[in-house]
Amino acid sequence: MAQQLPILYSFRRCPYAMRARMSIVRTESKVEHREVLLRDRPPHMLEISPKGTVPVLLLSDGAVIEESLEIMQYVLNWELSEQEANWVERNDNEFKFHLDRYKYPNRYENVNEVEQRSAASNYLNDLDHYLGQELNFSIALSDALFPFVRQFANHDRNWFDEQAWLNVHTWLAQNLDSDEFKRCMKKHKQWFDGDELVYFP
Repeated sequence: MAQQLPILYSFRRCPYAMRARMSIVRTESKVEHREVLLRDRPPHMLEISPKGTVPVLLLSDGAVIEESLEIMQYVLNWELSEQEANWVERNDNEFKFHLDRYKYPNRYENVNEVEQRSAASNYLNDLDHYLGQELNFSIALSDALFPFVRQFANHDRNWFDEQAWLNVHTWLAQNLDSDEFKRCMKKHKQWFDGDELVYFP
C-alpha cells in the first residue's frame, strides 16, 4: 500500500526541526508526525537517514529530505536570494558554532563560554542592524533564523534581555508569540513503531 502522507521525524526542541515544522505550519502541509528522542532513534529513521539527525522528511514517493533548510525550500517552494543565503550561512555556521560552545562549554576543550557568547553577539549585532533597516526580511528567512536565536536567548535570559538589541528583541518576541509558533511547538509523545498515526499540524 502506498504511503499516503509524507512522514516527518522531528524532535520538539531542536531548532533545525523547529524551522522545518514552521514551514509546514505556514503552508498547512499535512504530514505524519513522528516525535523522536535523539538518544533512542527509531530503526526506520536510521534506515532512511543513517546520519541520525532530525528533521527527516520521507516523501510519499519514497524520496528523503535530510536537511532542515532543504525541507523548508521544498515545502515553501523557496528559492533563497543571495542575501538570504548569506544570512542562513552565517546562522548555520558562524552563529551556531559559537552558540554550541556558549551553551555546552563542557563538551569542548579550552572553551570559555563568555568569549563564545561575545563572538556569537557579533552576529546578533549585525542582525539587529539589518532588522532595523526595514528591508525585505521574508517570513521564510525569519523562520530559518529565529529558533537559533531563541536557543541563545534562553541560555541566560536575564543577560540577553539586558542587551541593546531592540530590533532583535522585538522580532524574536513577535515570533515566539505567534500562533504559528504555538502550533509548531505542540507537544507529542515519543513515537514507537505501531503507534496510532499522529498528524501535524
